[in-house]
This record gives sequence, C-alpha cells and structure tokens, in this order.
Amino acid sequence: MKRTILYFAAILCCHPVIGQDWTTDLDQAKAIAQEQSRDIIMVFQGSDWCVPCIKLDREVWSTEEFQQHADTSYVMLQVDFPRKRKNALTSEQTEANGVLAEHYNSSGIFPLVVKLSPAGHVRGKLGYEGKSTTEYITLLEDL
Repeated sequence: MKRTILYFAAILCCHPVIGQDWTTDLDQAKAIAQEQSRDIIMVFQGSDWCVPCIKLDREVWSTEEFQQHADTSYVMLQVDFPRKRKNALTSEQTEANGVLAEHYNSSGIFPLVVKLSPAGHVRGKLGYEGKSTTEYITLLEDL
C-alpha cells in the first residue's frame, strides 16, 4: 500500500501540469476552431535545426503564460520540418506538411507563425520577434 501511494505521488510530481496541445492536421484544427470559436495558430518550424524556431518554442510556446492563453484562445497547429533521422515524421505527415508549406509558406521562412480564422483564412503572419511572451501574445492578438 505504501509503495502504491509513493508511486502515484511520484507520477503526480513528475507529470507536467501544463502542456501545449498541438495538432498536426489542418482539417482537424479547423473543426476544433469552428466548434470552439478560436483562431488557429499555425507554426512552421524546424524543431531540431532552426535556432530561432527553438528559441520561439522555449521563450513563448513552452511558457505557462502562453499555454494558459492558448488554452482559451487558439488551436495550435504544428507544421514541422525536422532534419535529424531520429525526429523523422511519417511520410504522410511529411507530405501533408509540404502541401501546407506550398500554400501558406512558399518562401520557406522558419519560423513562420500564421494566424488563421476558424475557416482557415489568413489573418496575419509573424516570425521570431525576440519578444517576451506577453509582447508576443499582443502581436498575435493584433493580427
């Protein structure tokens, strides 16, 4: 009994309380966004090679402040282009990401943050701005 209690206590202590919910499918993101009346934040990134992408994740997306804001304001859509073999996506996901890049990021900018309406219409675009989380949220809201 004592071991069981310690086991569950360890899980609760080590399990992150807040985590960013990301989808990787635009149609799924649109369905959720329309159901919940939220905008979509589509993030084009190179998660294992793009230094500004990694900074944006660390300085904005992974912060408790942004995660709390996103939980009530956005549907987060990740469009990743990893280069390392260990981070490789499925061929289907790689193809889907390529199609999204052709349509929304034809210039190949990384990171590129695209704010979409629930129906998928572009409201605006941002990159890595070197801003605080609060400032970045304001930039997103102003798009």
